[in-house]
Amino acid sequence: MRAFYFDNIPGDQRLLHDSGSPVSDAFLKSIGVLHWHIPAGQQDQVDAIAEERHCNSRDTVSVTKEGLGDLYEATLKIFYDEHMHEKEEIRYILEGSGFFDVREYSSDSWIRCYLTAGDLFVLPAGIYHRFTLDENDKIKALRLFWDEPNWTHIHRDSSTDVNPIRVDYLKGLGVN
Repeated sequence: MRAFYFDNIPGDQRLLHDSGSPVSDAFLKSIGVLHWHIPAGQQDQVDAIAEERHCNSRDTVSVTKEGLGDLYEATLKIFYDEHMHEKEEIRYILEGSGFFDVREYSSDSWIRCYLTAGDLFVLPAGIYHRFTLDENDKIKALRLFWDEPNWTHIHRDSSTDVNPIRVDYLKGLGVN
């Protein structure tokens, strides 16, 4: 995985948009974003992290132009809409690649995280983020859940700023 500040230049969201300003692993960890690179065939490491994070359920999702057909553009638009979740979002990339953008709370800047096969990525509950594919237009990921597979997002608006999960996330970072 590679992380950098998003350049905010208008255009195709699937382009790299690398500002040239890298973001360190230490900084990502300080905002609750965790990642590991686990090569294919080392499922035991994925299982160990799933157990450590109390994930009892999983499924596999594929996002491709061919697979989604007419729903492709609408689906990408939903994923790219800024949102948060009330539980951790955990993804292990099996094939393909894409971008998770996370909001830096202090500046409201986007940090772009480029994930490829073998990357396991954890977003904390309450962090604002969005997802898009890259120019390859395909990704296959293992999704890990605490309960039954469920992807519920909460669109960012004034009510999410006072959502108890968001407030707890910020308190955990030392933000009042």
